[in-house]
Amino acid sequence: MNRTLKLLIASDSLVFSGIGLISPILAIFITGSLQGTLTAVGIATAIFLIVRVILQLIFSKVFNPKDRFWMVVCGTFMIAIVPFIYLSCNSVGHLYLAQVVYGAGAGLAWPAWFSLFASNLTKGREGTEWSVYSAFVAGGTGATAYFGSLLAEKIGFNFVFVLAGCISIAGMIILLGLQKENLKKILPSEIFVAKHKPHN
Repeated sequence: MNRTLKLLIASDSLVFSGIGLISPILAIFITGSLQGTLTAVGIATAIFLIVRVILQLIFSKVFNPKDRFWMVVCGTFMIAIVPFIYLSCNSVGHLYLAQVVYGAGAGLAWPAWFSLFASNLTKGREGTEWSVYSAFVAGGTGATAYFGSLLAEKIGFNFVFVLAGCISIAGMIILLGLQKENLKKILPSEIFVAKHKPHN
């Protein structure tokens, strides 16, 4: 496993751990602190998913491998600041805006992230390296889901949002250490698309 894969795994483990702190308490935050309804909880989730899916398809269509670094870093940064937007929310409408930012960040980062990860896999160990990634991310998300609920109950939502944001920002900073030589690696399919992509 090369250094780029290790950094990508470490980054996502932290980012998803930050998200994991918030996931189990977001519905309670909406219905309690923001006095929203259960419908508002569903709308918030739908906004994130719809924005992410639309932008992910768009960015994957216009995606160029040379843009992977800034796409991953900028997208991850957008995801990382969402907990701080939650912190300042005083209405359900404000939270919906946070969900738009969340979905846009994911839609920007993920096509580039998957391309970068896949192009740096070790031949013959692809399954193992994907499994290591999945295990670290799932483990971090699972552990923080419990602690997020506990901290929100004992200390409050604001502390959890700040902690989640700081952890996610740390995950984004890790991406700045990606090696230039590994950023240049691309898949054969990406070479084919680049060669046959129509130019205006």
